[in-house]
Amino acid sequence: MSVDANTSANTSEPGGIGFFEKWLSIWVALSIAAGLILGELFPSLFGTLAALEYAHVNLVVAVLIWAMVYPMMVSVDFSSISHVADEPKGLLITLVVNWLIKPFTMAVLGVVFFKYLFADMMSAADADSYIAGLILLGAAPCTAMVFVWSQLTRGDANYTLVQVSVNDLIMVVAYAPIVGLLLGVTDIPVPWDTLILSVVLYVVVPLVAGYLTRKALVSGSKTDEAVAEFTSKLKPISVIGLLATVVLLFGFQGGVILSQPILIALIAIPLLLQSYGIFAIAYVAAWVMKVPFRIAAPCALIGTSNFFELAVAVAIGLFGLNSGAALATVVGVLVEVPVMLSLVAFAKRTRQHFPA
Repeated sequence: MSVDANTSANTSEPGGIGFFEKWLSIWVALSIAAGLILGELFPSLFGTLAALEYAHVNLVVAVLIWAMVYPMMVSVDFSSISHVADEPKGLLITLVVNWLIKPFTMAVLGVVFFKYLFADMMSAADADSYIAGLILLGAAPCTAMVFVWSQLTRGDANYTLVQVSVNDLIMVVAYAPIVGLLLGVTDIPVPWDTLILSVVLYVVVPLVAGYLTRKALVSGSKTDEAVAEFTSKLKPISVIGLLATVVLLFGFQGGVILSQPILIALIAIPLLLQSYGIFAIAYVAAWVMKVPFRIAAPCALIGTSNFFELAVAVAIGLFGLNSGAALATVVGVLVEVPVMLSLVAFAKRTRQHFPA
């Protein structure tokens, strides 16, 4: 889904969360139900859609993912990177947590739960697939929803924009190597050509397209309001892209899920531990380093939230629509909003412990 970074970045007062974002878990749950029902009623239709692929890229899903990712890339203002040194402590915490801690703790949790604690409840191949999905989520820090979380905590909008822009640039060069390393360490085969192709398709291409679009909008109108208006018009397309992707994924995996309904809960457990643990690490670090609350809150929330659109797309490209990896990334979407809203509430209740 897209979030208007430009609007958020220029809003100093806290606003309400959007209707779609507020009830995201409900929409995802309804889409899951629709996917399961449609998958059972029209299996041949889903089989036909699954066959529409080229070079391990499903064409239908690719279009839907671009519909989700492109608007958020238009929203990112890379000129904000000139302010990268304005809040060095907050940015340092963000980068260390996002790229040196989060991907590795997610992989460790995946191995602990699926290789050991849940080992008797699934095959070794399924366990590897779920671990792979968690790794793909853990290596993708949030790009869009963090603007919402920052706004709800009265976070510094300009700092939030800087940290997202820097993370997006790092993601271009670091996502594939980190994912490849962690998949290799956990003995999961790494299809490097497909992994690199996925990063190009779902990060580099939308990033360049978003940059060029933003540049054209700003140069034509001489104001950032044109960007906000443009991304607002694209938001319904982005929403449809997200929900349609969920319907497809659960339509493809309906048989597995209906035969093992507890599977969703099993995948959600390590995701919940990871989310609250990563927030605690970043938030406590910010408290120890006496980072102002307006910086501490968004710098802790960006690592907690995931760029799940990218994780879903790469999981499908690497392991297929019917894979456990794809299922794990979709469960990440399901738990995202309830977790983040609870952390926003916690941050607001503890803001008095940070410098103003």
